[in-house]
Amino acid sequence: MTTITLLFVTGFVLTLTLIVIVLYNVQNIKNRKYKKLLDELEVEKNIIDSIPIIPELSKVETYIKNDKLEKVYNEWKSRLDDIKKEQIPRLTDMLIDTEYSLSQMDYKTTLYKIAKLEMEIYKVRTNSNFLLNEIKEISLSEEKNRNIITELKKKYRLLHKKFEENKDSYDFVSESINLQFENISNRFEIFEEVMESNDFLETTKVINSIKEMIQHMEVVIEEVPTIIMTSTTILPKKIKEIEEVYNKLKQEKYPLDYLNVEYNIEEANKKIDDIIKRAKLLNLEDSLFELKVLVDYFDTLFNDFEKEKIEKENYINSNEIFRKKLEKTNEIVDSIFNELDEIKKQYNLTDENIESLNEIAMDLKELNADYKELTENMNTTFAYSKLSKEIDVLSMNLSNLEDRLESNLNLIGSMQDDEKRAHQELDEIKQILKESKAKIREYNLPIIPKTYYIELKEAQDAVKEIISELDKSPLDIDTLNTRVDTARDLTLKLYAKTKELVKTAMFAEMAIVYGNRYRSNIDGLDKNLTVSENLFYNGDYKKSLEISINSLNKIEKGIYDKLLNLYNR
Repeated sequence: MTTITLLFVTGFVLTLTLIVIVLYNVQNIKNRKYKKLLDELEVEKNIIDSIPIIPELSKVETYIKNDKLEKVYNEWKSRLDDIKKEQIPRLTDMLIDTEYSLSQMDYKTTLYKIAKLEMEIYKVRTNSNFLLNEIKEISLSEEKNRNIITELKKKYRLLHKKFEENKDSYDFVSESINLQFENISNRFEIFEEVMESNDFLETTKVINSIKEMIQHMEVVIEEVPTIIMTSTTILPKKIKEIEEVYNKLKQEKYPLDYLNVEYNIEEANKKIDDIIKRAKLLNLEDSLFELKVLVDYFDTLFNDFEKEKIEKENYINSNEIFRKKLEKTNEIVDSIFNELDEIKKQYNLTDENIESLNEIAMDLKELNADYKELTENMNTTFAYSKLSKEIDVLSMNLSNLEDRLESNLNLIGSMQDDEKRAHQELDEIKQILKESKAKIREYNLPIIPKTYYIELKEAQDAVKEIISELDKSPLDIDTLNTRVDTARDLTLKLYAKTKELVKTAMFAEMAIVYGNRYRSNIDGLDKNLTVSENLFYNGDYKKSLEISINSLNKIEKGIYDKLLNLYNR
């Protein structure tokens, strides 16, 4: 037990020692970290304290020759005293206080004070730099201002030289430009005066005014020749050309009122006069832009004139084509409605057919009215470009109406064709019936089957139905076509049956006659032929043929083909 207790105590002591060592090391690391931050902040404070404000302020003191500068100097000196005697000492106190918190290992408080110290240092550094820059504006102003004025004089000489070399292009603005150059020259003299009196505050104003005047003169020298050329030569020439073309087109009855040419020319001349007046005062604001707008407008007018010429030709051509088509359509529709009562008597038109024709007539009437209104407006208020679009719309409407009219005409034409076809097919059907009757009489059959007479009567009745339908007024074309198709089918069926009946009867008779040569020599043949003869005379020609052919085929192979050859001779 004593050994175990000893081991336990030893382990506890070692663990505690290890914890103490770890905590000490952590604390030591924090101390070094925060101490390093404080050292850096102290360096920053010292840098602020060493900013060369005092030497620069001393330079300004030598320039004081007026109350304004003296007043500014005193203000700067007061701000410097506040920085040196209040703000920087406060930074020192904050550093000492923070170091004390660190020595007490109060890391939370230390971190908070470091943050406040950083903010305060930033504030003092900003104040110091701002003050130094203000002072340097004066302490370094003489050299800086001399350099600026030297550059401005160089620009002035270049501008003046360019003006003198191209003086003719400035025309009526030359006098104003000369006066402005004199004003700038006077401002250079004023600059020398204020520099001599060390009035550095006024110097800045003088320099800024010279800068503005030079910048303005750069615009004047650059833009005035273009403004003069455009306003006195280019635009007046364009306006004159526009007026000549416009008047000529008006004489040719072109509807150009929608372009407001006369009003816009008047307004353009006012704008040109205003630009010229402002140019004499060297007020060039937006002048080039306004002139460009006017030039573009008159260029567009030329395009509009050319477009109207083209559109006039297009309109004349389209109008002539439309007029002829409309007249033709009117004639067709008038003709249809003049004959409509007769057509309705002749053909059984449906309510839908009549309604469709009435709608076409109404739409055509409206189309005629629209066209009349369009032609009345021609050469009055509407431009040819608008007239062309309107005639295109009317042409499209007329085309649609023509399609509908053609559909109805095709329907009526189809009825007429069907009636004509019915008459033709009636004659053909009668001829087929006639041929069928002649063929049945041509071969003197002992008996004609009852079914044949039934089919003959059906065909004849169908013919009568066609005749009856054709006699009706108005004609029902659908019913007539049905009657014709039925009669044709029945008649062709009868004709085919007639041919088949006669052919079968002839074959049966030929077979009996051919078999008579073997009748007395072959056993059983006489009996079969007798049966075949009885069937033949009873009108069962098909059965008669089968019995005789089958009997003869036993005696003479291929007898049917021989009989067929005899039939076809």
